[in-house]
Amino acid sequence: MKIATVAFYGCTLGLLAMGLRELLSGFEENRCSMTYMFEYPEYRRVHLPQRVAQRYPGYGLYLYGEGLYAQETRGLKLSGAPVLFLPGNAGSYKQARSLGSVALRKAEAMDNKFHLNVFTVDFNEELVALYGGSLYRQTHFLHECIKAILRLYRKQAQPPRSVVLVGHSMGGVVARALFTLPRFSPQLVSLILTQASPHSAPVLPLDTQLLEFYSAVKGRWYSGATDVHNVTVLSVGGGYRDYQVRSGLTALPCPAGDPNKLSLVATAVPRTWVSTDHLSIVWCKELVLATVRAFFDLIDPDTRQFTDDPVLRMTVLRHHFVRHPVRLLGVQEDTHIRFSGPADAWTEVNTLRLAYSSPKEPRVKYFLFALSSRRKAYSHFYCRSSNLEVTSWLYGCTRMEGSMCVQGVDLSWETELLPAYKAITVKLSDLSSISHLVIGASNLSGKQFSVECEWLILESRTVTVPVPHVLSFGLTVSDVTLSSSGLFHNIQLQHFHQVYQAFRITIVGQCKAAKDRLPSVYRLTVPWFREDSFSTASLPSVTEIAAMLHTSRPGNTSSALLQLHTAPNCQYKIFVRTSFPKVLGQVLRFCGSTLPVYTAVGLLLALEGQLKALVRTGHPVKMSEAVGGVALPIKVELPVYLLHLLLRLSWFQEGWTALWLPPVDGLPLSSLDAGGGDSEPSDWPAPEEEWTRLLSLVLCVLGSPWPSGAAPCSSSSSGCSPWSWPRCTGKAPCCDIITLPSASQDGGTLHPWLQLLLIPSLGLLGWATCGALALTAAFLLHLYRVLRLQMSKRTLENVLNLAPQQQNGEKEKDSGDAVGQSCSKECNGAPLLSESALQEVTDDLQLHLSLSALLTVPLMLNAPSLLHWARSLRYSVRLDPDPCWPFALPLLTATILLVNCNTLILRRSKLLALSSHILLPLCIAMVTFSMLHLYRVTHFLCVPLALLALAWRL
Repeated sequence: MKIATVAFYGCTLGLLAMGLRELLSGFEENRCSMTYMFEYPEYRRVHLPQRVAQRYPGYGLYLYGEGLYAQETRGLKLSGAPVLFLPGNAGSYKQARSLGSVALRKAEAMDNKFHLNVFTVDFNEELVALYGGSLYRQTHFLHECIKAILRLYRKQAQPPRSVVLVGHSMGGVVARALFTLPRFSPQLVSLILTQASPHSAPVLPLDTQLLEFYSAVKGRWYSGATDVHNVTVLSVGGGYRDYQVRSGLTALPCPAGDPNKLSLVATAVPRTWVSTDHLSIVWCKELVLATVRAFFDLIDPDTRQFTDDPVLRMTVLRHHFVRHPVRLLGVQEDTHIRFSGPADAWTEVNTLRLAYSSPKEPRVKYFLFALSSRRKAYSHFYCRSSNLEVTSWLYGCTRMEGSMCVQGVDLSWETELLPAYKAITVKLSDLSSISHLVIGASNLSGKQFSVECEWLILESRTVTVPVPHVLSFGLTVSDVTLSSSGLFHNIQLQHFHQVYQAFRITIVGQCKAAKDRLPSVYRLTVPWFREDSFSTASLPSVTEIAAMLHTSRPGNTSSALLQLHTAPNCQYKIFVRTSFPKVLGQVLRFCGSTLPVYTAVGLLLALEGQLKALVRTGHPVKMSEAVGGVALPIKVELPVYLLHLLLRLSWFQEGWTALWLPPVDGLPLSSLDAGGGDSEPSDWPAPEEEWTRLLSLVLCVLGSPWPSGAAPCSSSSSGCSPWSWPRCTGKAPCCDIITLPSASQDGGTLHPWLQLLLIPSLGLLGWATCGALALTAAFLLHLYRVLRLQMSKRTLENVLNLAPQQQNGEKEKDSGDAVGQSCSKECNGAPLLSESALQEVTDDLQLHLSLSALLTVPLMLNAPSLLHWARSLRYSVRLDPDPCWPFALPLLTATILLVNCNTLILRRSKLLALSSHILLPLCIAMVTFSMLHLYRVTHFLCVPLALLALAWRL
């Protein structure tokens, strides 16, 4: 292998390892608290009708319970509000224990005024994220479970009319799929809460059933019908710790302006502020507490069931998951508030800033801020408080008497809870009927707290910093210094709005005087998606923030924003650098699912090089050299890029549609307004296609196949043996006419009658059981052929090494007669027989190594259906539906025929040249149509394998 090829693949391997490291471990540690059960959990099976049990033998419905509650519900006489948990891909029904246990503790704390009945569904831990054939079965079974749950309450005076669904992973997608069933009544479900559910698109689109399921669900929820419009749906993503389902996929695809749909990331949830992995999002105590609190606030005190008011449902969810005002939701806002207290408790603040620390002894205290002299000079009033227990602390005064305010309105509903304190920012232009602002700083319990307030011009506190170029590799730094004594600043990160961007933001905070201060809070906020992340720091400090995005900007909205809640009279220096490892991590996070496409393309191009060498010289090049020649993917990417440019033209789009061609697939870097799964015909390439094509080049390098270490070495590029170079040059045709026992044909080949028997037998096996099983059997037969060739090669090499070496005698002559005499002389010698056999085995081994690597791709893509069939074998022998079966038959037929493929016969075929020239157009078509439809890779690979089998047989 050439040094340049080794260096290229060494760099590629390093880049891939760097990106995988960032994807799998380049995030914060797990800061979730574990939920514990204080009593032994029990799962009581709910008996379903016999018709349902026979139709879904592997599924089940259970009621969660602990201790005394489990004993009381042994007869399934229930009186609580029903909640149904749906596990996800390969998920267990026992994952509902965190939600059920916390709900029981909450009910006990309320003296069982309200309580929840938590049910859970057993989906037999099916791999529905990779095999879509079971999704509709799970949806129909879920419908039966909901009806069975509601039947348990039919003897109550006020039975529940709906069930709240909590879906983890694919369970959330199944919950939304209920509304696609023709006989489903939308009134049975009014609230759906999903955790790390890929709503926008499947993680790996491996079969048509999966994409058809997503298309049906998306079409139903995009229809704008009233029955789905009034259903409240909350989707929570895990953040960067969840590398299985990236949070961008958890965004709900719904019509713009739908008030009953809410999508966010766990890092933005108040009192949570942590990133969760794909499993810990179920048991993360901070998130489970927010969920249970919301459920109990949604219960109507009169009916003791979940409310039917969609406006109230969204109010409660926004209270607990979006903006927590640090007060109880049930407390109604008073329109008029009367103040009382001595006159000395009131202090008017005439300075621009207030810093107050309460004394230890109880005291009534109010601070007045006059608005008359500040309206024109300032735009906002900012205030924050730490450890202040009162929920109402900022008021607007509407009537003054002397130096006291006697009547006002409560403005504290605008308070926002931050990790270190609560803060509020009010806009002065909205306070036209108010003369003063009042800060309630009474210390009635004797607990100390601090309050800091200031007037500010928000526009002057906003600094724009252009982020470095994504290819600056961290060498370019954008920095800004904040020397202001203010409490709040905004850093506009200009041009930061694409998911392939990643930066390392370093914030250095220093203060001149050492004293106790409130911690600084840094918040990275995104205007188009609720994916805020928080960091806290106590000065002096050096804080590093990993700035990445879960979704790209959908339109011309503003870029990402860094908000700094700072300490007064301190200096902050902000440095922004591109983090190249995190850029690679983002590329793999969003586009890693396309690597099988580029791997298949690289293997096809390697096979193309071997076949063309076979046509040209009679010998295929080594697999390592053929793969090394794929280092420049420009011959595939350039036609694809030109096609995307043409598709921007309206006349070309019309012609494309008129030919009934499917829409082209782009990289999965879409924004919120783009969908996943089957693209709509109008989804043509976006304007920023140049960047995506550059990413395609990177992915083509990362996904390229690696040179095989098992490939034998050779001293020439044509793969010829150094012992028989005259014969390999084609100048000594006498060697070709010698009839010898073929070591290659004896190594793992199949008798023609056995081939004729295997093809229908494996076809019948695939039809009766699973297509992937028959494909695996055919692959193993071909793998046996490769292993036997490798053994034959080593045997012949040992024979040549043990044979006596002939001494160099007379010199070779330059004339053609001398070469012919030498060839004739060598053809009659025993060493040439072994050398010729070794050359034949080496050529066949190189070709079969490429074929074996190529057959591995469809085998891996169809492995999930094989695993699903194996897990469900006790319930059904036949996999239905089988996504592999339609294309398993031609693929296994070609595989069985190619087991006996021999380069001596193949190079004489008239179809060989056609087979070698058709591979590049297939690679272009594969990149064009398979990025979002991975199952099409198998379809495309059937063509070259079938042509090669025909070329071998004809």
